[in-house]
Amino acid sequence: MTDGFRAIVLQEAGKPELTRMTDADLMAGDVTVAVDYSTINFKDGLALTGKLPSARKFPLIPGIDFAGKVVESSHPGFAVGDRVVQNGFGVGESHHGGYAERARVKGDWLVKLPDSISNARAMAIGTAGYTAALCVVALEKAGITKDQGDILVTGAAGGVGSVAIALLSGLGFRVVASSRRADSEADYLMGLGAAEVIDGAALSAAGGPLGKERWAGAVDSVGSHTLANVLAATKYDGAVAACGLAQGADLPLTVMPFILRDVSLLGVDSVMAPQSKRINAWARLASDLDLAKLDAMTSHVKLDEVIALGSTILAGGVRGRIVVDLI
Repeated sequence: MTDGFRAIVLQEAGKPELTRMTDADLMAGDVTVAVDYSTINFKDGLALTGKLPSARKFPLIPGIDFAGKVVESSHPGFAVGDRVVQNGFGVGESHHGGYAERARVKGDWLVKLPDSISNARAMAIGTAGYTAALCVVALEKAGITKDQGDILVTGAAGGVGSVAIALLSGLGFRVVASSRRADSEADYLMGLGAAEVIDGAALSAAGGPLGKERWAGAVDSVGSHTLANVLAATKYDGAVAACGLAQGADLPLTVMPFILRDVSLLGVDSVMAPQSKRINAWARLASDLDLAKLDAMTSHVKLDEVIALGSTILAGGVRGRIVVDLI
């Protein structure tokens, strides 16, 4: 591309600018992708604003996700024209990411997209939705079934929560959605499949070591007091999949839920998950996610709108999923 391509670049933490780059500016990798779409996750907000040091090398193109078509490849698993999705592995943190019209990465980091998921919908899913799928699989592996009781989803109006609700309700679970925006987001959350919406503020304050047994399992993207209270109210032999820290990285709890109720805390990592888990998660999204619900939770922006949205997502002002259009 002799005339270069558009990209958002961080010259230092919290200092993004929209500029132009060339292929010579890209980092090492064996697959080059023409990026069609990216997205905005909580971690992207941290990088764009510099609130936490999620960006660790400068200059850096942020954006932990992208989807597009392969234009050059020396990797045996990918050919020119393949549609691929990128999530994690330090992309957008220590390796140039998805807020650009071109990307070069290691092929081992990429996943071929299922035929039923378009490039745009892949970014409507993004790391948030892919993480939600990993959480659902983790609950299933822990033996949680729909006849055991409700599944709680915290941070329900966010990206992970929205996709988790759609997936779980589609699988027949009765889903309770917890959101600090319960009054304004109830219709949205019930449209995704939630059977009940509760105020997330009730879970965010310090609580006791054990509470009334309320749910068989949970997907938590909030952490801190919220996760502690979720565990304290999980039924005997239940499980909680934890994948985020929107409220905080601390976990102020006792061992009571674990030793008195046999509750399991399941850590879910999407960044360094092996290819087998990634391929399985995307296959589950292709088979189990209602694409009409996905579309209902998705809005689109252009690349030049991304910088301003960094602070918005950190403030909890983003509903569902945002796709960044680069074509």
